[in-house]
Amino acid sequence: MHELGIVMEIVRVVEDLAKEQDITEVDTIVLQIGELSPVVPKYIEECYPAAIDGTFMEKTKLEIEIIPGNAMCKNCGTVFNLLSRNGICPKCQKKEYEILSGKDFFIKEIRVPGE
Repeated sequence: MHELGIVMEIVRVVEDLAKEQDITEVDTIVLQIGELSPVVPKYIEECYPAAIDGTFMEKTKLEIEIIPGNAMCKNCGTVFNLLSRNGICPKCQKKEYEILSGKDFFIKEIRVPGE
């Protein structure tokens, strides 16, 4: 499970940013995780409490937004969700596509109290 290492790195990045910006409290961290990313949102949620334990972020909340894994058919130009369509274009039934979104993983937002 590489998610623990990922969450530990997120905590480090947020701590460093908080120090730079003189932030003493973080309310919520918002992550965006693509459907096609190798990162599993459920495991991120499970590892989060252990990663923030003993840090100034102990009381922070975690929000995860899922970015759809969309692709465009190279044959007909139709945009479709890869997972729900099993990689097959719903219009022409071809399996030739270019991935448009869903491989992402990043910190979208760091909310502080009062925002």
